[in-house]
Amino acid sequence: CVSDDTGNRLRFQLELEFVQCLANPNYLNFLAQRGYFKDKAFVNYLKYLLYWKEPEYAKYLKYPQCLHMLELLQYEHFRKELVNAQCAKFIDEQQILHWQHYSRKRMRLQQALAEQQQQNNASVK
Repeated sequence: CVSDDTGNRLRFQLELEFVQCLANPNYLNFLAQRGYFKDKAFVNYLKYLLYWKEPEYAKYLKYPQCLHMLELLQYEHFRKELVNAQCAKFIDEQQILHWQHYSRKRMRLQQALAEQQQQNNASVK
């Protein structure tokens, strides 16, 4: 017999891992090609998982883009499009472009902040 606490912890870990897998467009394509998105129970499960958008749960996510995918999976049209491997490839490429742009933009912002702090320190002296 598994205690409620152990069962809840295991459920949390399994759902955390599954939600994060949704960030991978190739995995979404895999699910779509095997008909999971046509299964009403599975679609209802995706709806249930929206609780991960709440800050007390979202803070545990390493791949926050999974929440965007989870949101898109609420729409039947999106679920149907994922059967197409080209759709998954396009999403994958867009994620990579976003990360590249984001990291460059973040680096520029950090450099500007460091320069501003140096100027502030120099003017205080």
